[in-house]
Amino acid sequence: MTTDHHATQPWPADGSRKGGNDGAQPSRSGRQRASLPDRLWKALVWGAMVFFLLNVVLLIATVAVNSIATRWFGTLLPQGFTLHWYAQAWRDFQLANVLWVTVEVVGAVVLLSVLLGVPAAYALARVQFPGKRFAMLIFLLPLMVPPVTYGIPMATVMYKVGLAGTLSGVILANLVPALPFVILVMTPFIEQIDPNLESAARIFGANTFRYFRYVLLPLLVPGMLAAGLLVLVRTIGMFELTFFTAGPATQTLVVALYYAVFSTGVRAPQSIDAMAMIYMAITLVWVLIALQFVSPTQIVSRVKQQKA
Repeated sequence: MTTDHHATQPWPADGSRKGGNDGAQPSRSGRQRASLPDRLWKALVWGAMVFFLLNVVLLIATVAVNSIATRWFGTLLPQGFTLHWYAQAWRDFQLANVLWVTVEVVGAVVLLSVLLGVPAAYALARVQFPGKRFAMLIFLLPLMVPPVTYGIPMATVMYKVGLAGTLSGVILANLVPALPFVILVMTPFIEQIDPNLESAARIFGANTFRYFRYVLLPLLVPGMLAAGLLVLVRTIGMFELTFFTAGPATQTLVVALYYAVFSTGVRAPQSIDAMAMIYMAITLVWVLIALQFVSPTQIVSRVKQQKA
C-alpha cells in the first residue's frame, strides 16, 4: 500500500508550501519597501504645500502689519501701530472715486453678462445646429487665451473710435471675457433642467412669458446668482483689459493700486500697503460670498460631463 507524499507532508503555519513561490503572498518587509516611496512622495507634496502657504501667509501678514505700523526698521515688530495710513491712502489716492468707478464697472459687467449670457447659454443647451461645437469654441476663446493677446488690438480700436478712457469702454472691455464665462457656467446648468417641463407647461396653456416667469426663471436663479458672483470677483481682479482702456477718471481699484506702487518714494509705503489691504479685503469678502453659492469642483465636473 502506497501513501501520497503530498498528503502526509506538513504545511507551514502561514499556509504556503516550502520550497516554492507559487501563490505566495509578499512579505511584510516587501510591502513596507513598496510603500516607502509613496510615503516619501506624500511627505514631499505636503511639505511643498505647507512651505507655499506659509510664505503666502507671511507675505500677507507683512503687508497687513506695515499698513498699521508707525516705524518698522530692523525689528521683529513695529515700534507702534496706527490707522493713520488708511486715512491718508483714502485721501491721497482718491479711493472714494476709485471705489465708485469700480462699483459702476463691476455692476454693469455683471448685469450685462447675465442678461446676454443666459439666453445664449439656453440656446446652446437646447438647440442642435451644425457647427455647435465650433460656436462654443468661439464663445470660450476669450477664456482660453491670455487677455493681453486680444487686449492690445481691442484697445487700439477703442482709441480710434473714441471709446478708450471712457466708462463705457472699460465696461465693454471687461464684458469680453465675462460673457463667455457666464455661458460656460450656465450651459451645463441649463442642460440639467428637464426639457419636458416646457412641454408640460404648454399643455396647461402657458405661453412663452408665463413659462419663463413661473417655471424656467425660478430654476435658473441659483445658476444666475452663482455666475454673477463669479463674474463679479473676476471683474474686480481684471487688470490687463482695464489698464489698456481706462483713463485717469475711469480707473478701477486694481489699476489705481498698480499706479500707486509706482508712487513709492513720493508717498509713504505704509499708505500703499493700506490701499493693498483695502483691495484684498474687498476681493476676499466677495470670494467668500461666491463660495457659499457655487463650488469650483462642481463647475469642472459639469464641464467634463458636457465634453463626455
